[in-house]
Amino acid sequence: MRSYLIRRLIALGLSLAVASVVIFAVVELVPGDPASFMLGTGAQPDTLAALRQQLGLDQPWPLRYAAWLGGVLTGDLGQSLTYRTPVAGMILDRLQVSLPLALMALALAVALALPIGMFAAARRGRAGDTALMGATQIGVSLPNFWFAMLLVLLFAVNLRWLPAGGFPGWSNPLAALKSLILPAIALALPQAAILARVLRSALVETLGQDYIRTARAKGLSAGQALRRHALRNALIPVLTIVGMQFSFLLAGAIIVENVFYLPGLGRLIFQAITQRDLIVVQSAVLVMVAAVIIVTFLVDLAYAAVDPRLRHA
Repeated sequence: MRSYLIRRLIALGLSLAVASVVIFAVVELVPGDPASFMLGTGAQPDTLAALRQQLGLDQPWPLRYAAWLGGVLTGDLGQSLTYRTPVAGMILDRLQVSLPLALMALALAVALALPIGMFAAARRGRAGDTALMGATQIGVSLPNFWFAMLLVLLFAVNLRWLPAGGFPGWSNPLAALKSLILPAIALALPQAAILARVLRSALVETLGQDYIRTARAKGLSAGQALRRHALRNALIPVLTIVGMQFSFLLAGAIIVENVFYLPGLGRLIFQAITQRDLIVVQSAVLVMVAAVIIVTFLVDLAYAAVDPRLRHA
């Protein structure tokens, strides 16, 4: 297990290093000049040159990359070119919305997908299985922003149970959680449908294995064999999907955040791109990529916990 953990940690470090280089290079290749954007098209050349020097944009890109990476390693992500505030504080403020939203949506997706997938697998080929898989197909194809607007229309406009949008902050935890319920449901529905279909397929394949038939021959019922033996062995592809879903929910919910006017991380990146705020784009995207890589690392550890063969390979 120790050697497995060391290998995964080395891969984690190398992935983060390569990701930082790629992110910086891609942002540098994007056309447009932040100084020109800030001053406008009528700026004088000397004023433009002075601002570029003040922002450090006149330095060669290796020096700017080294300065940015050094700041990242020390926790200083620099200052926003547009708002002139620390980028780290902006990202932390947005994570206070995006992270709880992603966790709520993922927890809801897993809570829905597990019983649906297990029920469908236990009754494969029957009417219940067909009906559930048809419903999950609708869930996969349903646009989450359209479903979000339906939720607003029903629960916020007609019933007035939940707020239609906005985020009041965590000074009032109950109001903050209420503001995240509808977006979490909108995000969780398609993810639950995908996860249920993957779980059902993995369980159907696992239930055809010889050890399941042996367990049944020893007197276990179909439900006991599914819960005690098949479920654990079917979790590896499910863990992969869960890791990918969390990464998507953390940073890929830009449209849903705009529907509910949530100041999340995805909306911050979108605004920074439109304003040519390169330092915000670089740092926020690096945070997103680091979250994906770290979640992948945790999923690998979960693999080893579920399948002991990986620990001794």
